[in-house]
Amino acid sequence: MLNLDRVRALCAVAQAGSVAAAGRILHVTPSGVSQQLAKLEREVGAVLLEPTGRGVRLTPAGELLARRGDQLLSHASGIEAEIVAMRSEVVGPIRFGAFVTASRLVLPGAVTFLLSRYPVHVTVTEAETEVTLESVSRGRIDIGVVDSWESAPVEIPTELESRLIHRDTADVALPADHPFARSAVVPLSALSAMPWVAWGSGTAFHAWLVRTLRRQGFEPRVDFEASDISTHLAFAAAGLAAALVPRLAVDRPPAGVALVATEPRLYRDIYAVWRADTGGPAVRAGVDAVEAAFGSGEAQDSRSE
Repeated sequence: MLNLDRVRALCAVAQAGSVAAAGRILHVTPSGVSQQLAKLEREVGAVLLEPTGRGVRLTPAGELLARRGDQLLSHASGIEAEIVAMRSEVVGPIRFGAFVTASRLVLPGAVTFLLSRYPVHVTVTEAETEVTLESVSRGRIDIGVVDSWESAPVEIPTELESRLIHRDTADVALPADHPFARSAVVPLSALSAMPWVAWGSGTAFHAWLVRTLRRQGFEPRVDFEASDISTHLAFAAAGLAAALVPRLAVDRPPAGVALVATEPRLYRDIYAVWRADTGGPAVRAGVDAVEAAFGSGEAQDSRSE
């Protein structure tokens, strides 16, 4: 691969007509220019200069490389200018990753805002928080939207920056005819006899539900597993199970379901995360857009605390 500094030295000789004059253009000694040219000749495997009188002249190979070298340096300069622009302007791709509820309810508004304001291309990948964190760490996505329950906190890798953008709460979904359905608050410990519907075994949400209920002194009986909140609510409406449901995921409960605040209260913090070495204007704009979308009416909890 050609070294641009050595190509620049050859182009300077072609422009100035001598090694000494090229050194003055490049602000290096003639010896320094000669060393660069010698290394360039070894790189390309051809003689680029030949002596003529007290000076030098370019060989046909040197003239070809100097001519193409000018084009190469111009192209490289253009790329550098684009990179500088990316550091100061919101341009280029913005790749999001988010857990299901954020992807469904919040990201569409954030993406719409970004596309209306900036010349960007935005993509969204839906995945569990652990997968999203790994994808950000490995550079597969630029911004992750992840959640961390107080009773089962997620460890954010040290190489990632993060911003807390929302706090969510979980309620318990009960059949509408359950004795606690009209209560303002239900102690989770009072629901030890209930069957539960949860996310699939091995998922973070399943582990969170089991861990949360164990802390209330009982082993939950998880009879039903499903990966969609609407299915959880359907089992509750049918009188078959209780479910722990994040408020962000439910606007209004379906008929036959009562959503009741829990004791203890169940909170999760939602963060935007990104790599510390890629936090340029596009990433900052993306994080701001997601935070604003969480703060809009569509992402706000409609039930009182």
